[in-house]
This record gives sequence, C-alpha cells and structure tokens, in this order.
Amino acid sequence: MVAPNLGLEDVIVGTSSICDVNGKTGQLIYRGYDIHDLAAHTTFEEIVYLLWHDDLPRRSELEGLDRELKAARALPAPVVSFIEQLPKTASPMDVLRTTVSLLGIYDPDGRDNSVASTRRKAVRLTAQIPTIMATFHRSREGKGIIPPDPSLSAAANLLFMLTGEKPDDYAVHTMDVALILHADHEYNASTFSARVTIATLSDLYDAITAAIGTLSGPLHGGANEQVMRMLLQIDGEDEAERWIRGALERHDRIMGFGHRVYKTDDPRAVELKEMARHLGERVGQAQWFRMADRIQKVMLEEKGLYANVDFYSASTYYVMGVPIDLFTPLFAASRVSGWSAHVIEQLENNRLIRPRSEYVGPTNKKVVPLDQR
Repeated sequence: MVAPNLGLEDVIVGTSSICDVNGKTGQLIYRGYDIHDLAAHTTFEEIVYLLWHDDLPRRSELEGLDRELKAARALPAPVVSFIEQLPKTASPMDVLRTTVSLLGIYDPDGRDNSVASTRRKAVRLTAQIPTIMATFHRSREGKGIIPPDPSLSAAANLLFMLTGEKPDDYAVHTMDVALILHADHEYNASTFSARVTIATLSDLYDAITAAIGTLSGPLHGGANEQVMRMLLQIDGEDEAERWIRGALERHDRIMGFGHRVYKTDDPRAVELKEMARHLGERVGQAQWFRMADRIQKVMLEEKGLYANVDFYSASTYYVMGVPIDLFTPLFAASRVSGWSAHVIEQLENNRLIRPRSEYVGPTNKKVVPLDQR
C-alpha cells in the first residue's frame, strides 16, 4: 500500500501560467511579475486585467475594463430584494455564496462557457461581489443601501458603499494594495474547488459558488476573522506576550501563522505588516499592530512559524472600519478575479478532474439477512 499524502501536499495536479508561489524564497508571481513590484506600481483593476490576459494593460485597455467593471456594479432589483429579506443574523459568507448562485439565474450569458461569455460573466461578478457585501451589511444595520459610485475606483467604492463616507487617499491605497495581494495564489483550496467544478463544464457561477464555500472555512479565508477575534481577547498590548505564551502552553490553535507552501516570510504579509503599522498610527489605533508584532516574534522564536497573509490583514481591515465578519467576503471580493482567471484557463484546455483514492477498507464481507443481524 502506498502511504497516503494527506492534503495532497506538494502534489502537482496541473499546469498554469497565471500564478507561481515559491515557498523557499518567499516569492509570489502573477504572470511573471513579482508581487512587491505589482503592489508598488499597479492598481487592482490592472491586476484584474493581468490575471485575465497575458500581460498588464495598455492605458486604453485599462480604461475599457474600468468602464465595464463600473457599469456592472449594480445588482438586479430582485437580487437586492432577496438580500433585504435575509435574516440579519446570517453569516455574510453564507449570504455571498447564496447570492452569487442566485446571480447566475439573471446573467444574460446564461450557461454559455465560451471564453468571451465567461469573461463577461467574470466582469459582472468581480464588480458585484463588493455590492453584495455592502448591500447586506447596510441592510442588517438598518441603514440605507448606498448605490455604487461610478466615479470611484474598486477600492474606494467598496469602502464608500460600506461606510457611506468617501474614504481618504491613504485608506483607498491600503485597500487597493490589499486587493492586489489577495487576488490569486496558485492552486489553493478555493481555486482548486473552482477548477474541479468548471471541469465538469458547469459554468462560472457554479465554480465561484463552490470557491466561496471553500474559502469560508477557518483553515482558509476565514482565518483572518479568527486573528482579529484573538487580538480582541487580549487585555491590552502589555498582555500580548503573556497571552500567546499561555496559548502555546495550552496547545491552542493560533490562526495566522504558518503556510502549506511558504517556508519563510509570506510576501503578502510583508506588505501588509507595513500597511497595518502605518494605518494604525494614522488613525490612533497603533496598539493592534504592536500586539500583533509581539505575538509574531514569539511565534517565530518558539515555533519557527512566520506570519501569513491573514495575520496582518486582520488589523488592517479592522482599523479601516470593516466589520470582522466581512473580512472573508472582502478576501473573496479580490480572489474572484483569480478564480475567474483559473476558470478561463481550465476551459481553454479542459479535462474532467477525477483523481483516484486507495481503498483501505475491508473486503469479502458477506451480507447477513436483515432479520439475522
């Protein structure tokens, strides 16, 4: 019997030209470009184009995509009504998953899986996921729903629809970089779910619905929520080191550390760490960064574990005023661009993904009649 590889660790299941993760050197590359270079010099809209095509856009190409995204932000009226009728206590990720599935019914391209149709659907979903988030959040708070503002970028519009206030330039820049950093990450669990789903020749909405369901778990996208809830449990920054050492002694699971691929610094965490520090200082909430930094040092010293993208994204979103249970939907608002790129790539050279398992159960059992069992 071949020893099982739990979690398919380091198993190569396909080829892709979209994204590369080098765990030994701590590199993340989108279509040949290093993530640090992209974070410093591009916008999220440029990254969307890059992931869906082979290179960064020319100005005219970017302007065209920007117009398409802005024109697609509004939700169909029946979908808005549906969201308003949902329980106010519903999980935002459950709302997002269900609403994305519902949107498939209203899409004019239906179940057409041609590349052109799939790209048009990808534009709509990338534009509408932030609107779903904001619509549900405003509805559950009993506040008026704010329509998308076509004068704003994706990052600025997301913050505006959530808060009702035009964000300042630094907050917009921080959100824009966060969206860039989360846009893709090779064959992670949710991306693999999307590719498995589309490989059956279902459609983009099915694939993204499956991906959202996968992302919602605390071992994937849900980890950033757990990080912030952990920080909120600690009674001040002076208690951070004592708290984390106590948690380690109790063998508690500490979210936001370690990664299946990275064996050194997660490059996304490197970017977010500086943003968390600067943003916290700007808004008078630097304690969250200082607490996180103390915890990170103890984890590296005691366990040899580096912080991952979830660890510093948590306090970054929190000081921007994003509700904790919207952290993972915010992840999805970015990652939908990467999921869509992988769906398109899968369709261009598709083969049904159907792995095998090694059976380890009993054999040769005989059926005993029901009245003799």
